[in-house]
Amino acid sequence: MSTVRLEAVKTEGPVEIAMQPASWDIWDKKYRLKTKKGEPVDADIDGTYRRVAKALADAEPNVEKQKYWYERFLWALRRGVIPAGRITSNAGALEHKPATSTINCTVSGTIPDSMDGILEKVHEAGLTLKAGCGIGYEFSTLRPRGAFVAGAGAYTSGPLSFMDIYDKMCFTVSSAGGRRGAQMGTFEISHPDVKEFIKAKREDGRLRQFNLSLLITDEFMDAVARDAEWPLVFPISDKEVGDIDLADANQVIWRDWPTSKGYVSRDDGMVACRVYSRARARGLWDMIMTSTYDFAEPGFILIDRVNEMNNNWFCEAIRATNPCGEQPLPPYGACLLGSVNLTKFVRDPFTDKARFDWEEYKEVVRVFTRMLDNVVEVNGLPLEQQRIEIMRKRRHGMGFLGLGSTMTMLRMKYGSPESCEFTEAVSREMAVAGWEVALALAEEKGPAPIMDEDFTVTAEMLRKRPEMAKDGFKVGDAIKGRLLHAKYSRYMQRVAGVAPELVQKLADTGARFTHHSSIAPTGTISLSLANNASNGIEPSFAHHYSRNVIREGKKSKEKVDVYSFELLAYRELVNPKAMPYSDDPEAKLPDYFIAADDISPKEHVDIQAASQIWIDSSISKTANVPTDFPYEDFKDIYRYAHEKGLKGCTTFRFNPAAFQGVLVKEKDLENTTYRFELEDGSVVEVKGNEQIEYDGEMHTAANLFDALKEGYYGKF
Repeated sequence: MSTVRLEAVKTEGPVEIAMQPASWDIWDKKYRLKTKKGEPVDADIDGTYRRVAKALADAEPNVEKQKYWYERFLWALRRGVIPAGRITSNAGALEHKPATSTINCTVSGTIPDSMDGILEKVHEAGLTLKAGCGIGYEFSTLRPRGAFVAGAGAYTSGPLSFMDIYDKMCFTVSSAGGRRGAQMGTFEISHPDVKEFIKAKREDGRLRQFNLSLLITDEFMDAVARDAEWPLVFPISDKEVGDIDLADANQVIWRDWPTSKGYVSRDDGMVACRVYSRARARGLWDMIMTSTYDFAEPGFILIDRVNEMNNNWFCEAIRATNPCGEQPLPPYGACLLGSVNLTKFVRDPFTDKARFDWEEYKEVVRVFTRMLDNVVEVNGLPLEQQRIEIMRKRRHGMGFLGLGSTMTMLRMKYGSPESCEFTEAVSREMAVAGWEVALALAEEKGPAPIMDEDFTVTAEMLRKRPEMAKDGFKVGDAIKGRLLHAKYSRYMQRVAGVAPELVQKLADTGARFTHHSSIAPTGTISLSLANNASNGIEPSFAHHYSRNVIREGKKSKEKVDVYSFELLAYRELVNPKAMPYSDDPEAKLPDYFIAADDISPKEHVDIQAASQIWIDSSISKTANVPTDFPYEDFKDIYRYAHEKGLKGCTTFRFNPAAFQGVLVKEKDLENTTYRFELEDGSVVEVKGNEQIEYDGEMHTAANLFDALKEGYYGKF
């Protein structure tokens, strides 16, 4: 990458809008570095940028490069680069927070089916959460409830009971550390306890430190389509070999499994699984859909698609993700995140000259790619296994935020064919620019260590990539990681379709990192540093709404009013009177000002699918649907997501009887009545948006009800 190219970018500036109070407040509380006494180290937001730029530039090998890249990193931060929360909070903060990490995403080591193994992973997870990282686990590696445990001479209580232990640990660690812990629990759709997993969160207060997702296979989706029987299975241990006929298809099914250690397996990697029972696939599907409709969980991880498209397909069996699902990771996998604020590249917004500055966008991506690669050097991960993983593969997840806001500023409607084309272009240009830097950095600093490793061709590899056999590879041959990555990864094959010479060079040299992109939900960094530009790949939730935030020392969540970035920009640049839902003709917004509820579930999926083509990890996206959205229509969303090739799917329908969301609209609160029973037996009914004095504090009725029902009142 030449210095001339870097500094030749034109300097036409983005639209600058004054920060709204909620955005400033969140930056001050979450991302502004302060001393132990609470005194600010970052004088202002630009001070935060300077601290982060210096910390990451200091990872360069000499003083000259450190000075040069400090200026380039600072330029990028001022032009729309927003590193994820752990980087923004902790980079350059070693003097004040020595035991924190710059990494948002981790996945636990595989949880062994033993008491020692389960408790060892609880300990590791506690250390990971204490460092500020989120963590995901697969719990379907644990034998089903009622299975006999020979060593204890008793029957196991099953995976869900052990999840309760992890849940309590997370709440305790996050309460002590002041930041809410984040966990993902995944579960195989064919596990005998899958029904218990699906219904777990229907119990008030249970597993509230978890997001839950099912690992959905293509085979299961096919069974649903055919209304076939679905076997519920668990691997057969080596000790059980004599107890079952492995050739009996009614008792044994061969499956991919995260580990073959201690289990009966074949040369092609498949593991023998005992059939515990069978269920109608469509009945199981209806149970999942009902739970998702009423409780917004479990989410879907289309795990076959995840592994098929994984750049490290040859050495990883992915079974879990980070807490929000955008990073599918192997055991002890870790990944750092960062997002580009797309609103910064809109020129002449809300006019017939509105356009996107593609050249500056691509240059910002190039500089940001180097920044994120440098984060690997200052990862601060607490476990040696995590540090080994991230140094060996150097994966990072660059994404974007403000997509919905940007579309509005360009006068596009989110979900339209035009907006899908724009989404794909934004994702494709990010991908190509990032892989150009992957090559340049590999030539300058060396590729990720895995690229130079020798791998032995296995029967499993040839089963997954039959083209390797056509190219002459046989079981037992040696092959470099860089070739398996660049030539035989399905994703890199797609990149080769638009940049064949680049991918050939990556096959010859190796890339600096194995993964480059993922799209995170970006909730608080969007609200704070992006002045409430729309989250990640989402449309704006609404243009004027409330956000429930956790305040240290407050006994329930606090309701904060916020405005969308595009509304603030429109009022600043076009019409200062503009407001959503106004009956005043002078205050009406253009029809392209749409929000989450104005968009059909199909349109949500179409946008995600347009981006997923060029995103090598995954995308955290939620299809918001109105409370009165018909259930029969809702059920089709997930099948459509599978047909479109997504790696995951999540929906949210406001259901105050079940939970209080982070983002809420005033009309939903006003239309919801909460009932409180007092000590004398009398009942008080209050609208959700009304203020209540309770225990010496003021609360909204909705937040107080949720805190008391879920059991977290007074525990922040």
